[in-house]
Amino acid sequence: MLIDTYGRVATDLRVSLTDRCNLRCTYCMPEEGLQWLAKPDLLTDDEIVRLIDIAVTSLGIKEVRFTGGEPLLRPGLVGIVERVAALDPRPQMSLTTNGIGLRRTATALKAAGLDRVNVSLDTLRPETFKTLTRRDRHKDVIEGLQAARDAGLTPVKVNTVLMPGLNEDEAPDLLAWAVEHDYELRFIEQMPLDAQHGWKRDGMVTAGDILASLRTRFDLTPEATDERGSAPAERWVVDGGPHRVGVIASVTRPFCAACDRTRLTADGQIRTCLFAQEETDLRAALRSDAPDEEIARIWRLAMWGKKAGAGLDDPSFVQPDRPMSAIGG
Repeated sequence: MLIDTYGRVATDLRVSLTDRCNLRCTYCMPEEGLQWLAKPDLLTDDEIVRLIDIAVTSLGIKEVRFTGGEPLLRPGLVGIVERVAALDPRPQMSLTTNGIGLRRTATALKAAGLDRVNVSLDTLRPETFKTLTRRDRHKDVIEGLQAARDAGLTPVKVNTVLMPGLNEDEAPDLLAWAVEHDYELRFIEQMPLDAQHGWKRDGMVTAGDILASLRTRFDLTPEATDERGSAPAERWVVDGGPHRVGVIASVTRPFCAACDRTRLTADGQIRTCLFAQEETDLRAALRSDAPDEEIARIWRLAMWGKKAGAGLDDPSFVQPDRPMSAIGG
């Protein structure tokens, strides 16, 4: 069991498979990209599967989310999914992706055992997409979403970040589109995880702003509190149902008290929080032939020290040195 001093138990593992990405989203990294991890620093496929095995069989992990960077850039992704699906007990598996490669991989991922996907899409306008991501790939994402739905990777969730002056007016249109195509839309407040450290709280589109915009066109009914559990998104029933829309208010309405996550970076570090300043090295233990029991002990100790909250409301908050692409969203 992965328990911390506040009594929270981690059952959800986020695994970053690569720090690389084929987009250059303005809220994540600079246009020229980043200093990527060297290949020897990355965990191998075998090392990733071994750590997930330890997490599932010895530490109580029930859900595994593959992230990046962009996880579809990982050559061994399908094989990793297939091997994790064979574990006993079998964890639920999902994938967070920008969707560009889904059209060609969705069917294979479903066959390997992946349960569902979260796809990042911030706009319905191709030109705005190009401005936000610095790439002209909007059509590829739309086709990837369709492929995921057709392959049965459902519910297909769409993650959207609204940016002032770019796409903040699109919330109602995005929800109408999601309802039409049977996607579950989730708006995410912009978080301080950009490599340029350009995030400013006073320039952020907040959960309150998003809900006010949606209510100009839709009737939103709060989901029952007991349905949320430890999920980060607060959800509302749209026009009486069955569709729902979520808002992840990481900054203005943090949900740290219910957090059930532990994070593994692409280079084998354990992070207790996206905003943590400290990491615990599992790669070194793996490569020094430590037994599973020792790796599990190190992991438990790391999670025992998890802080009460992310500290975004603290004036002394210091943004993590590593961008989101390196630690998994």
